[in-house]
Amino acid sequence: MPYVDNSGVDIHYHVEGNGPPLVVQHGLTGSLKNWYAYGFVEEFQKDYRLILVDARGHGRSGKPHDPKEYDLKLRVSDILAVMDDQGVDKAHYLGYSMGGRIGFGIVKHALDRFHSFVIGGMGADVANTDVPPASRIELLGKGMDAYVADAEAKEGPMESGRRERLLDNDPEALIAATTAPIGTDGVEALLPGLNIPFMLYCGDVDGFFRASKGASEAIPGAVFVPLPGLDHGQASRDGTLVLPHISKFLKEATSKVGAER
Repeated sequence: MPYVDNSGVDIHYHVEGNGPPLVVQHGLTGSLKNWYAYGFVEEFQKDYRLILVDARGHGRSGKPHDPKEYDLKLRVSDILAVMDDQGVDKAHYLGYSMGGRIGFGIVKHALDRFHSFVIGGMGADVANTDVPPASRIELLGKGMDAYVADAEAKEGPMESGRRERLLDNDPEALIAATTAPIGTDGVEALLPGLNIPFMLYCGDVDGFFRASKGASEAIPGAVFVPLPGLDHGQASRDGTLVLPHISKFLKEATSKVGAER
C-alpha cells in the first residue's frame, strides 16, 4: 500500500494496470475503494495506469481535524505529490463530486500537469447545492451510525459494502473537510480560455446539474453527459451507465496526446 507524505499528512494510493496514467479521485465520504466497487478499476486498468487516491480525511490517508488542512491548494498538492511519487509528469484526471471540485482546483493551480479532465457531479465554482453543509455537519456530529441510518431512511437499505465503507469514516475529519472554504473562486473565468479535452457528467436530478451543465457550456469543445433520473449519489454508483461515455472520451483524449507528440 503506497503512501506519500505531503506536508505532514500521509496520502494513501493504489496503482492498477498499465498505459497512460489516469488519476482518479472520489467524493466526500468515499474512498478509493469506491472505484473498485462500481466497476471503474475493472474497466480502466485494461488500458490505463490507474492512480487511485484516498483524499486527505478519507480511506487510509491521514485525517486531520483542522479545516485549514483541507484548503483546496493542499488537496491539489496531494494529487501532485502522488504523481511525483510515481514519477508521472502528466496524467488524465477523473474526479467525482469532491473529486470534481479538486479537479477544478487543478485547473486553477496545476493545469500544466494534466492532459484531460473528466468531472462528474460538480460545477466550476458553486456552493454545495446537493446537501447544505450545515445539514451535513449536524448529521456527522451524531456519528457515522446516524449518518448511515439517515441515508437508509431516505434511500432504502444499502448494500453491505457501501455501508461498511461509510461506517469506516472519521466524522470529525469529514466535518473539517466540509467546513473548509470551497476554494474554487475564479475558476469560472478561466473556463472559456481552456484548450484541453474536458468532459462533465451529472444526474439530471442532482442539485449540481445546472452548474455542471453551465461549466460544460463555458468550456470550448467540452462534452456533457446528462444521466436521466439519477441524483448525486446514484450517478456516482452507476458505473455501467457512465463508463462507456468516459471510455470513449478518454480514448479520444489519449489519441490526441499521441498525435501531438
